[in-house]
Amino acid sequence: MRIISNFLGEGRSQFVRDSHQKTKNRSEQNWYIGRYVNAGIMAHVIATTNMKGGVGKTTLCVNLAASLARNFGKRVLVVDLDTQISGTLSLMSPQEFVKCRKERRTLRQLISQTVDSSAEQIHDTAGAIRPYICEQKGLSLLPGDLDLYDDYMVSSFLHEQANADDADHDFQTAWEKLERTLVKGILEPVQNDYDFIILDCAPGYNLLTRSSFVASDFYLLPAKPEPLSIAGIQLLQRRIERLRQGYEDSEPIKIELLGIVFTMSGNLFTSRYYNQVMKRVQQDYSEQQIFKTQIPNDAQVSRAVDSFKPVILSNPTATGAKAFAKLTEEFLQKLEILTGTKEQKSRMSLSQME
Repeated sequence: MRIISNFLGEGRSQFVRDSHQKTKNRSEQNWYIGRYVNAGIMAHVIATTNMKGGVGKTTLCVNLAASLARNFGKRVLVVDLDTQISGTLSLMSPQEFVKCRKERRTLRQLISQTVDSSAEQIHDTAGAIRPYICEQKGLSLLPGDLDLYDDYMVSSFLHEQANADDADHDFQTAWEKLERTLVKGILEPVQNDYDFIILDCAPGYNLLTRSSFVASDFYLLPAKPEPLSIAGIQLLQRRIERLRQGYEDSEPIKIELLGIVFTMSGNLFTSRYYNQVMKRVQQDYSEQQIFKTQIPNDAQVSRAVDSFKPVILSNPTATGAKAFAKLTEEFLQKLEILTGTKEQKSRMSLSQME
């Protein structure tokens, strides 16, 4: 099942251009952008990811989600796939998280339903989701957990699948099937309930991260403006391309880069390397693949964690919050362009088949 939302009608791009000419203030512009992107049927699934930690990935994830809900009236689900549970604790208190664990309402239970052969294969995803998180209409959270899955249980499940009497595949095929269906199967029951599902992926390249890429339409790549970021960006690109190639003969994956977002910019250390890094990135990536809006170093963004709310909700007038709001507008504009491009490619493929 395709996760990508299809836009209906031929004239919407012209509608948006005309609408922007008519609007006279930012709130009206936000309404028009929101109306256009909301024309889809199923949620856009966006992975926020980086091989390297400490680049502001979770901060980007939760503030983008909160801004989409608060400023654009979107229905947004944040899914915490990182065992550090930073995304979860950015949206709820530790006490609330402990309650979710006791009630078995975290991502761990949903994963267990998939890899535990004795469990019923029915995902109660909606039952694990915390709606109206941070008291913000349209913002929901699927909490993560400190231990998302048991490696032994996964190995046993794969062994059983590969050696089942009616199985016509080996261990590698069983692994690829799990990788393809794990995250997608969890999200599928609620895809029609949201405009955006934003995945907070763990640093590195584990089973859940790869499965998230398979389930996603686009990915955001946060990076710090320093030399090591270039290596991390390139490494992630190579791994995603290798993953894409691995599915070419079965069920091709559609994930595309939505853009690189530079975070934590503006301090003395990063400014020494800024021009050098930006020159190199601009050589390797197109203008469309790099966000113009950068997230500055702002103490208010860090302090927002103490309130268990993103800065966009706890202190919307802060410099960092304003940057995230501006980034969200650019995010929607890039998504509009890329989705239109995907539609054109899809139509070309259909015409070639005919």
